[in-house]
Amino acid sequence: MGAYDEKKETCGTVCLKYLLFTFNFLFWLAGGVVMAVGIWTLTEKSDYISLLSSRIYAVSAYILILAGVIVMVTGVLGCCATFKERKQLLRVYFVLLLCIFLLEILAGVLAYIYYQQLSEELKNNLKNTMVQHYHQPNQDHVTKAVDKLQQEFKCCGSKNFSEWRESLWIRSNEATGRKVPDSCCKTPTEYCGKRDHPSNIYKVEGGCITKLENFILAHLKIIGAVGVGIASVQIVGMIFTCCLYRNLKAEPY
Repeated sequence: MGAYDEKKETCGTVCLKYLLFTFNFLFWLAGGVVMAVGIWTLTEKSDYISLLSSRIYAVSAYILILAGVIVMVTGVLGCCATFKERKQLLRVYFVLLLCIFLLEILAGVLAYIYYQQLSEELKNNLKNTMVQHYHQPNQDHVTKAVDKLQQEFKCCGSKNFSEWRESLWIRSNEATGRKVPDSCCKTPTEYCGKRDHPSNIYKVEGGCITKLENFILAHLKIIGAVGVGIASVQIVGMIFTCCLYRNLKAEPY
């Protein structure tokens, strides 16, 4: 009976090892996805971050990148801990899984919180950013972001094109008679902003606020879903780790 129990325990341990190894491989791939989403958010669309007064959007992306790096390292450690059957390594692996779990839940929560307050922030700050900082000294990043926003989303002004009349730059001699920035034009050319006729510039209902809000909300959904989704999968990994830890014989001192 004792031999049978020992054999049964060994088979259970082997099954757990392979389950945990498979999990770690998938987990390692997931880490790459998490890191890629974070990097994509910060690089591909980083210009728009300068138009936001809150840093929550950027912080959520940084958390995902950090979590992704730790996930990939942890996946390798998990494979080593599984096949070497070292309880000390399994303990370290479990703690890292728990840390990543908390980081990704934090990213998901931050994304959700910002999701709720984004609309109000854009209404309060986007117009001021555009009219006060566009083409102003040491504000090249804002100028670039506004031009990209208006061209990419085919819009002009925060809510409508007429808001550009309040712009410090438009009211200055540097604008050389422009009524809107050249990036408002359907076919951007130098000084095309002198003519604000609908045939020449974008006059979109809701302006750039609506377009930027929809864009960031879609990204926040991705950040939140990735963070919470991977965190949920990690619960399975932590359960496997605990089971394998209990099945392994105590290490000799």
